Amino acid sequence: MRKSLKLGALSAILGMGMILGACGGKEEAASPTSGDDTGKSEATESIGEQVDYKIIGIDPGAGLMNKTAEVIKEYQLDNWELVEGSSAAMTAALKKAYDKKEPIIVTGWTPHWMFAKFDLKYLDDPKGVYGKDEEIHTIARNGLKEEDPNAYSVLEKFEWTPDDMAEVMVAIYDGKEPEEAAKEWVEKHADKVSTWTDGAEKVDGKNLVLAYVAWDSEIASTNVLAEALKGLGYKVEMLQVEAGAVWSGIAGGSADASVAAWLPTTHEDYAKQFEGKYEDLGTNLVGTKLGLVVPSYVEINSIEDMLK
Repeated sequence: MRKSLKLGALSAILGMGMILGACGGKEEAASPTSGDDTGKSEATESIGEQVDYKIIGIDPGAGLMNKTAEVIKEYQLDNWELVEGSSAAMTAALKKAYDKKEPIIVTGWTPHWMFAKFDLKYLDDPKGVYGKDEEIHTIARNGLKEEDPNAYSVLEKFEWTPDDMAEVMVAIYDGKEPEEAAKEWVEKHADKVSTWTDGAEKVDGKNLVLAYVAWDSEIASTNVLAEALKGLGYKVEMLQVEAGAVWSGIAGGSADASVAAWLPTTHEDYAKQFEGKYEDLGTNLVGTKLGLVVPSYVEINSIEDMLK
């Protein structure tokens, strides 16, 4: 059963007003330019020269990385390198460059806390390689509805907004443990949580496994849903794995569900690969986006500007 959700613009707190496996943000990483380069005149350098022709990426194999590799090919960015790393390393590099007002180009997505902390912008993608805005779906293993209709009902009703997610992500970035941030959000937004749990019965320590990727967005959503389920008496195991393992785990039955399925683009290959071996319960959040992101002070506005 597919849920309906109002489509709308992302709020200012995500940059609009996102950061999916995922994902920390305080890990140290080198920015593409160093203090030794500050003497150069950026006015006479191309953006490629300013950032050493590097795009700071995340985990290898992530859908966002695959799309960015396509971007490099489609826009003929032959001199450019997509640097593999992690979400945490990417945001650390971004923060380091931002604090020094140095140019940097990163792979980005919303919802992500970095849009609340930094003044950022997406580069226009006139060729549409990154595709249209995405949705985050809830998926469950086949048979869960019959075996545990109680949990299935909560999973099916779970939905929230980018603003909701940003509140949890920022709290985690500011130092709270994910479980603590999620618990506080659930207590603060009891009315919304009650719409997810309405009609569900209390259980006595029944096990439920939620799989997710280590992206800031999915850490937030999985912890929040886990707290709601714990309130019903469930013993929730949160299984952090790579994106492919989320899908294979649900298809194989080692995980019960995930609220971290990015469709139709990011996880398109996995959705096709495991078609018929999982159930799509519909969207739990709309208004997501993928692309190349730069600080607003960087004087380019389109991926095509990277050719200059």
